[in-house]
Amino acid sequence: MFLRYLFGLSTTAFLVVGAYMLFQGEGEAFNVGRFLEEVSPYAWANIGIAMCIGCSVVGAAWGIFLTGSSIVGGGVRAPQIRTKNLISIIFCEVVAIYGVIMAIIFSAKLTPVPEAELYTKSNFYTGYALFWGGITVGFCNLICGISVGINGSGAALADAADGSLFVKILVIEIFSSVLGLFGLIIGLLVGGKALDMGAA
Repeated sequence: MFLRYLFGLSTTAFLVVGAYMLFQGEGEAFNVGRFLEEVSPYAWANIGIAMCIGCSVVGAAWGIFLTGSSIVGGGVRAPQIRTKNLISIIFCEVVAIYGVIMAIIFSAKLTPVPEAELYTKSNFYTGYALFWGGITVGFCNLICGISVGINGSGAALADAADGSLFVKILVIEIFSSVLGLFGLIIGLLVGGKALDMGAA
């Protein structure tokens, strides 16, 4: 429901600004292509890197919150689950590590370029590749962290009720953690084709 309102609000704002500029005689200034060309490739790359690490850390924190609260709650009834279920916390933390690794790999492609040589096709490609690679890795890790957190919560509560269920649910949790690995691989493929800034 929140996403529907967010999408509706952003679309309405976009249309209102566009209509205002059109009716004020500044319609040519409402040019998406010009915006994409005037924004520095460094800005696109840095936004992608920030989204990569930011969404990954938020996903890990969210997963740890979901899993940790269930471990603490289930540990009241069955104290033996506390150490065994820390594997779920580790799976969540790996999601943040994926984001940090990819942010380091992406930031290695940012080298200083003189202003006169900045706006080239190669630099734009690198900026856009790092932007979309960072968005992809970040959102995959966000969803992965939430998924691992929900499964880890279920594993902790199931383990508190019946210890034989832990391994069965842990297998499902491992499949959930693979989502972050898919994002990491896609980020490597997208970022690997991009040259260093100013290399061409």
